[in-house]
Amino acid sequence: MSSLMVNDVIDFNALKELLGLTDGNLASHLKALEQQDIIVISKQFIGRKPSTTYKATEHGRDMFRQHLAALEKLINNQ
Repeated sequence: MSSLMVNDVIDFNALKELLGLTDGNLASHLKALEQQDIIVISKQFIGRKPSTTYKATEHGRDMFRQHLAALEKLINNQ
């Protein structure tokens, strides 16, 4: 999610390289995030090549901000 917070849109290959995941593992995680309305997936063709991109929804951005706030609270209370 952090990569989607700093990039409006990111493609599958960039995420795969950034995270060091296999195609199947990444696809499973992305599907779970889509099912929870945390990200939106867009598929299109560029020339003859398929291109899949991902974007955080507003709900996903809010959830990520709440997660960061909880982590900061945990860190500051110790």
